Amino acid sequence: MEKAGSMPIGVFDSGLGGLTVAREIMRNLPNERIVYFGDTARVPYGSKSKNTIVRYSRQIVRFLKTQDIKAIVIACNTATALAIDEVSEEAGMPVIGVVEPGARMAAESTRNGKVGVIATRATIHTHAYSNAIRRINPDIRVFSQAGALLVPLVEEGWVHDRVTDEIIMRYLDDLLEHGIDTLILGCTHYPLLRSTIRKLVGDEVTLINPAYETAKELGRMLACRGLESTGTIEEGEPYPYKFFVSDDPDKFTSFANSILPVDVKMAKIVPIEEY
Repeated sequence: MEKAGSMPIGVFDSGLGGLTVAREIMRNLPNERIVYFGDTARVPYGSKSKNTIVRYSRQIVRFLKTQDIKAIVIACNTATALAIDEVSEEAGMPVIGVVEPGARMAAESTRNGKVGVIATRATIHTHAYSNAIRRINPDIRVFSQAGALLVPLVEEGWVHDRVTDEIIMRYLDDLLEHGIDTLILGCTHYPLLRSTIRKLVGDEVTLINPAYETAKELGRMLACRGLESTGTIEEGEPYPYKFFVSDDPDKFTSFANSILPVDVKMAKIVPIEEY
C-alpha cells in the first residue's frame, strides 16, 4: 500500500470556505498531500437545487480522479447534505463529508441534550445536522439558525469587527434562549469566527468545529484502510498541495494565504463543465 499512502487526498468545496477543512488536514495530518478544488465560478451552492448540486459534485469528482487521489473529502456542508450518496457512487473510493463528524462530536459533547446549529440556509433546510444527531441519540433536541450574512462578512475580511459581532449575536440570541450547551459551526467559513463566537457565547457553550472533526475522522479512516501516508514530506520534494478553481484564482489565493499555514503561490483554473 506504499503507493496508495503517497497519493493525495481530494478536497472540494463550493468556493473558499472549504479551505478551513484543508487547514485542519494540514495541521492534523501533516504527511498527507492534498488536491483542493474550489468551485468559485458557481458559488454559492446554497441557493441551488439538489439536482444541480449533485451534477456539480459529480463533475468535480471526475476532475479530482484525474489527479490520482486515494480519498475524497466533501468540504462543503451543502454538498455533503445533498450529494454525499451520489458522490460516493461516482468516486469508487472512500468519501467523507463534514456533517457526520461534527454531529457525532456534538452528540458526545452535550450535557443537557440541547444542541444548536448555525449554518447556511440551504444546510438548515436539509436538516442534515439534526437528522444526523437524532440518529445517534434521538433524545437530543436540536435548534437551528441560518446565518446568511456571515459568509460574505468573512470573505470581506470583517472577522474582527463590531458590525460582525452584532450580526452574530442577532443570530445566536434565539439559540441561547433555548439553553443550548453545544453549538455546531455548521458552515466551513464559521470556524474563522470562532474566537468572536466564543467571546459572545461564553465558556459554558461547547463549540464544535466540523472542519477539525472531519480531519480527525479522515485520519482514522485512512489508518483503518491502510491508506495513510507513512513517510514525511521532505524539503525539496514537489509541493505537496495543489489548488484548482473554476474562476478568479487571484481572489482564491489571496484568501487562502490569509488562513492557511502554507504559502499558496497559485491556483489553476479548471474548465469544470467539461467533466
